[in-house]
Parts: sequence; C-alpha cells; structure tokens
Amino acid sequence: MTDVKFLELGRLNEPYLANFAPIAEQSFRSGIYIGGESVAYFEKSFAAYCGVDHCVSVGNGLEALVIALRALGVGKGDEVIVPGQTFIATWLAVTAVGAKIVPVDVDRLTANLDTQLIKAALTSRTRAIIPVHLYGAIADMGSILEIAEEYSLFVIEDAAQAHGALHNGKRAGSYGHFGCFSFYPSKNLGALGDAGALVTSDPNLAQKARLLANYGSIEKYVHLEAGTNSRMDPIQAAFLSLKLASLNDIIARRKTIASTYTNALNGGDSERISRLLKKDVDCVWHNFVVLVDDRKNFSDYMHENGVGTALHYPIIPSQQQCYSAEFGKINLPVSEGLAAKSVSLPIGEYLTAHEIEKVASAISSY
Repeated sequence: MTDVKFLELGRLNEPYLANFAPIAEQSFRSGIYIGGESVAYFEKSFAAYCGVDHCVSVGNGLEALVIALRALGVGKGDEVIVPGQTFIATWLAVTAVGAKIVPVDVDRLTANLDTQLIKAALTSRTRAIIPVHLYGAIADMGSILEIAEEYSLFVIEDAAQAHGALHNGKRAGSYGHFGCFSFYPSKNLGALGDAGALVTSDPNLAQKARLLANYGSIEKYVHLEAGTNSRMDPIQAAFLSLKLASLNDIIARRKTIASTYTNALNGGDSERISRLLKKDVDCVWHNFVVLVDDRKNFSDYMHENGVGTALHYPIIPSQQQCYSAEFGKINLPVSEGLAAKSVSLPIGEYLTAHEIEKVASAISSY
C-alpha cells in the first residue's frame, strides 16, 4: 500500500476550498463566463508578481508558446533552438508555426539548455531560443541573453514549471521577449483545469499576442489576422488569483521539503542515487527528481516502503514517434541519460512532517 502518494490534487487544493466557494458562486451568478473582471484582475496581478508590465491569459501553456512564436513572426523557414530534454509541448509549439526544431543537449547539472552548445547549433536561419526552466530551476539566462543579443535572436522562456523562481532579482518569465506559463493543475500555481499565460514588458508584443489569442481581433467582428481562440475562463482566473497570494509560501514549503530530501541523499550512497539538479540555482521544485542506475529497482523499493513515484519524460522528444523519423538519430547523450535514470518523488506542499520523513527515510535506507 502506498502511504505517500506521488500527487493528490484534492489535498493540494483543499486549503482554498472555503474561500473559493463564494467566489465560484459569484462567478456563476454573474453570467460572465468569458473575459470580465476576474480575468483582468489575474492578468494585472500575475504581471506584477512576475515583474513585467503585461500578462495575456490564454487557454494553456502550449498555446502560450505558439502565440509567442507567432507574435514574434517566427514561422516557415526559421529555426528555433530547443532543449533535447523537455516536455514535448516545447517542441510542438515550434512545429505548430511551421519552423524547424533545432535540438541542443542539456547540462548534466541543471537539466536545462547547455549554453556552451548553443552557438554551434546556430545558422543564418536561427530566429529564436526557447530555454526551459525544467522542474522549476531557472536556466542560465545570462549566457542565453548574451548569445541572443550577439546574434539578434528572440528569447521565449518556457516557464511552465517555474512560477515564482527568482534569480538576481528577476522572476522566471521576465528575462525574454516573452515568458510562457502553464497553470495545469499539478503546477506550483495550478488551476482547476487547463489555463496558461504569456508575460512581457513590450506593449506591442502584448497587444499582438492578445489579438492572436482572440481570433485575430481587438474590435468585435473586425479580424486583423488569422488568429485562434485561446482564452482563460473567469473561474480559472478567480481561482488562480486566490492561489497566487499563497505562491511564495508554496515555494518556501517545497524548498524545505527539497532540503530534507537532499540531506537524506547526502547521507546515503551517492553512487546508487543522487539529486538531478546538482547546480546551486534557484529552483521552486515543481518536481524533485533523483537519478538512479536501476530505476525499476528503486521505484519498486520506494513502493514497498509506502512511497509513490512518477516518471517525467522517460522518452525524450526526438525519440517520440512523431519526431523520430527526423530526429531519432541525433546524438543527445545527456538528455537520453537523464531520461533513462530520472525518478520523481512526492513534493506537494501539503505533505505532513510524518510523510516527508517517510520519504526521506526510504531514500536513506535505499
């Protein structure tokens, strides 16, 4: 029996139920089910939290990436640098606008883009870089922005797992031309369904993204471009606004749990198991991932000791059926190695001291 499940969304959102119930009823009775004050309030609040001037809410994180690329004019004939290991949405967005994916391997210590490999992947057709702050750890944005400035490239942050991550006084999402977020329910700032957003300090880019997300229209029945329909529901916006007020506490709690697990790892056999994110970068711990040579043995052991685990991205995008014909033979050794050894442990902020200790004890005994 699994005593500590990998994730329990009901427990994760239970603290917000009492305060959200009257908000949900008010939203229901308002008769405003698209747009409105709830959406505008969340956009303003989230932009301020991220330290940018504009937030454009959309239907989900993938659509945020697609709209960002379109708003920047990236499309057919262009090339976009992406990490070799990430959730496939990063790649799908490039495919959606007709641009060419250029995979670059990731760094062993951070699981994010290896910035030392980016320049070798650039061509005269490279238009953009999409760094991913994987598992909540900010990528090496200083180096990425230097390269982007030198070669006049756009930077779109895939910050879908890094809400609130902070480095040198700047939040994830505030570095690039756009920062793109998912509010999928399991995220640190998760909705009650699908939702997403783009953030930027460029008013023209914000206006373009908003137009594209609303059928290519700013004025009703006047369509300036062939846009799409990607809008956040007011009920999701209201819930996210409520949860945003607790985001810093959520992050602090997850960092405490991660520290406990790290101490358990440091006291054990580092040859058998180690933390994936080894570099000292700010991480908000959307996931706590360990590397083990015998993943099945470790997962079975944890289950036998009452701890649930999960696998995140065990097949890298280049080896997925939809991309393998084009990219299957590309050499991405670090991405492949991390995918083969990664196991995610429970790290929800709702975990009790007893549950955290149970996970830590299982780590140590393994």
